Amino acid sequence: MTEEQTQASPITIALSKGRILKETLPLLEQAGIVPAEDIHTSRKLIFETNLPDVRLIVIRATDVPTYVEYGVADLGVSGKDVLLEHGAQDMYELLDLRISRCRLMTAALRGHCMPEGRMRVATKFVNVARRYFADQGRQVDIIKLYGGMELAPIMDLADCIVDIVDTGGTLLANGLEPLEHIHDVSTRLVASRAGYKTKSARLQPIVERLHKAVQVSA
Repeated sequence: MTEEQTQASPITIALSKGRILKETLPLLEQAGIVPAEDIHTSRKLIFETNLPDVRLIVIRATDVPTYVEYGVADLGVSGKDVLLEHGAQDMYELLDLRISRCRLMTAALRGHCMPEGRMRVATKFVNVARRYFADQGRQVDIIKLYGGMELAPIMDLADCIVDIVDTGGTLLANGLEPLEHIHDVSTRLVASRAGYKTKSARLQPIVERLHKAVQVSA
């Protein structure tokens, strides 16, 4: 892409669906970026904004790093848990947006005695779990699930789980308790290293406005 084409193409910001989206939109508005229509009621996936050179795309949270990595999105809003699972070695974490805060933890049934040998771990964070237990020198069998993680220990599918913990209410309601803290999680603004270098002059003002919005909201 030539420099002229780079300047002409819109800046695309990839937003994560769900809770993160609800908490991101007020920050964007504070930063002067407002979608041209109501994202929550529209079935569209691409949204123009009040800025002629900025558009938003709304996608699954797990897909945001991929869109950024391949240069389809110039900036992405992604949870740290997703970035850890994806790897994201070729990305800059430009800003901690300080929203959707939670913890990535292990959890098990209350009073459950963990096996001394090989352990079964259920999670959707396969890569995170594998690295975490490998660093501890513990042998595990990883069982990938996509939801209802708390059910795995109850039904004896797994000895423990690795999952996101917010208040811990869901664990408590299902007879589980959080155990080991793996990582604090919040939402990050990311860009690919190559893409940021190419468009830094256009991206940096957006980053600075979002930084001010985060400070105001803190």
